[in-house]
Amino acid sequence: MTKVQKNEVIEVLKDKFSQYNNFYITNTESLTVAQVSKLRRVCFDKQVEMKVAKNTLIKKALESLDAEKYAGVYDSLQQVTALMFSENPKDPALILSSFRTESKGEKPVLKAAFINGDVFVGDNQLATLTKIKTKNELIGEVIGLLQSPAKRILSALLNKAEAGAEAPAAAEAVAEVPAAAEAPAAEAAAPEAPAAEAAPKAPAAE
Repeated sequence: MTKVQKNEVIEVLKDKFSQYNNFYITNTESLTVAQVSKLRRVCFDKQVEMKVAKNTLIKKALESLDAEKYAGVYDSLQQVTALMFSENPKDPALILSSFRTESKGEKPVLKAAFINGDVFVGDNQLATLTKIKTKNELIGEVIGLLQSPAKRILSALLNKAEAGAEAPAAAEAVAEVPAAAEAPAAEAAAPEAPAAEAAPKAPAAE
C-alpha cells in the first residue's frame, strides 16, 4: 500500500470516528471468507458499518482526532481488526453475540468497545454491552417515571370527584324516603268524618 493509499484510508477512518460515538474493535482472525461475508450482511441489515483496516492506520486516525480521548483502545489494536460503527451502542454487541451462537464458536472476539466516551476492554464485556440502554430506552424510562406520579394524582382526583358526586345523590335518596312515607302516615292520622245523622222522621199523620 502506497503512502497516498494509506492517507486515504486514514481520512476515511477519521470521518467514521468523527461520525459515530460508538464503535467496536473486533478480531475476525480465523473466520472464513463466507463467515466474514455473512457478518457484513448482518451488519448492513442492522445499519452497522463494518470496516477492516490495519492497526497502525486505525491508531493514526484516532491520534490525529484526539490522542487522549481514544487512549484506552490503543492496546487493543493487535492482530486482525474489524471495526463496527453504530448509532445504537448495543447493536454490534447483539450482532456478535448472535453470530457466535449461530456459528457455535467464539469468533469474532471483542477486543474493545468505545461507547459515548466510555471504553470497555476485553471479550468478557460482550454480555454487559448487550444490556446497555439506548438513548430512546432511557428517555422512555424517564418519561415513565415522570408520568407515574401524575397518573396517581389524576386517579386520586377522579376518585375524589366521583366520591363527591355520590354524596349529594345519596343524601337526596335518603331525603326522599321520609317524604314518601309521610303521605300514608298523614292519611292514617286523619280522623274519619262522622257519618251524617239521620234526619228526624216526620211524625206519622194521625
